[in-house]
Parts: sequence; structure tokens; C-alpha cells
Amino acid sequence: MSQPSILLEIDQGVALLTLNRPDSLNSFNAEMHDQMRAALSQVRKDASVRVLVITGAGRGFCAGQDLSDRNVAPGAEVPDLGESIEKRYNPMIRTLRDLPLPVICAVNGVAAGAGANIALACDITLAARSASFIQAFCKIGLIPDSGGTWTLPRLAGMARAKGMALLGDKISAEQAESWGMIWRCVDNEQLMDETMKLARHLATQPTKGLALIKRALHASASNSFDEQLDLERDLQRLAGRTEDYREGVAAFMEKRQPNFKGQ
Repeated sequence: MSQPSILLEIDQGVALLTLNRPDSLNSFNAEMHDQMRAALSQVRKDASVRVLVITGAGRGFCAGQDLSDRNVAPGAEVPDLGESIEKRYNPMIRTLRDLPLPVICAVNGVAAGAGANIALACDITLAARSASFIQAFCKIGLIPDSGGTWTLPRLAGMARAKGMALLGDKISAEQAESWGMIWRCVDNEQLMDETMKLARHLATQPTKGLALIKRALHASASNSFDEQLDLERDLQRLAGRTEDYREGVAAFMEKRQPNFKGQ
């Protein structure tokens, strides 16, 4: 019996999702997409989950699309790659972006193509020092997908985004950190310890407030200044009605550690 392509463990508010096709550098095929969709749906429905961690099994994080699923033989019908984007990659990226809780990515090795852009779509991304990011699409005549053309200019700036996308050069984890693409580069042996330490911290924080922070920051990309001020007003109104806000203020006044419940 073959191993599942996606592993999901939930413990004390932390959901750990592992891409699990190590022999293929965790590249996506149709079966893996299906299992990823099911795992993300489970995370969304489980009220106990306060933070999601995504990482890869083996020596790589994710090499993007498994090209053996898209092998185009001479004379064969031209594939509709847009259909795969519409039905598989785009829903996954939208789900990661819109989950009402923090999403942490631990990049344990190469993140190439869609794999790089999945990592960059997460809220907080840590990478092992030996990890790398490659916009490999140009090497086979394609464009960055999975949000890459939106994310890269906003994280690294247009000049660097064009260089990465047009040249397909390997970007080290240290370079990615210095360019503002990721949160932190850490030593290889410390990656999961640092990631889980961060996840366990976030799992004790006011989850509804963190979700509203995500909403506000995402909306700022398209809002005018006045629109963003209005959104801050509206979201702050919602945050002020949460149990965690009451607990946070009470703990501050009583000079004690808050006991947030994510409610």
C-alpha cells in the first residue's frame, strides 16, 4: 500500500501538514492535490486548530508540478494548463491566504516553481540555511503561477522579481531573507525546532484577532488609504467584541499572563 501524499497531524492547536512524496521532491500530481484539498478542508473545519505548519518530507520542500503528469509527446494534443491552475493550484493558494489563522511554512530544502510560490504565499516562512527558491517556470517556457507574479514584486520588488522570473536563478535562503521574501533563515538542524516553537506560541494567541490582521494586511494591496482606514475601523469593531480582547485587557490590568482561547 502506497504512503499518503499528504500527512496531517493535529496536536495542541497546531496542525502539521507534511508534503510526502520525497522521491519526487514532493512535486504535485493529481492525487496529491486531492489529498491537499482534503487536508486543508479538515484544518478549516477543526475548531481546535489555531495555527497551520506546512513542510516537506525528505531533502526538498516542493519541486512544484510533477512534469511526468504533463509529459507532452510529439504530436499529442496540447494540454490546457490553465485548467489545472483554475481547479487545483488557485484554490489551494486562496485557501492558504484566506485561512482565519496563521500559516507557517518551514522550507526544508529546494522550493521550485509552484513549490516556491506556495511557500511565499504563507503568512510566516522560515527556511533552512541549505534551502533555496527557484522560479523555474522560464526554463520550460511557462510563467510563474500559484500567485508568483503577484507575490514576488510585493515581497522583493519589481527589479528582483523580473530577474528571478526571467532568469530562473537559484536564490539561497540567506538571500531570500535579506530581500524580504521570507521571515527567517535558520540553521538546518534548528528549522523544525524554531518552526514548532513559533507555532506553539501562535497557538496560544488571540486567533480571531490574528485572522483580522491577515484580512487587513491583504486588503491593503488594493485599498486606497481612506478605504484602509475604514476597514481598520470595521475590523477593530469586530476584534473588540471577541472574548480574547476582554481577556487580554483583564490580564493587562491584573498584571498576569492572558489565557486566550481563540474566541
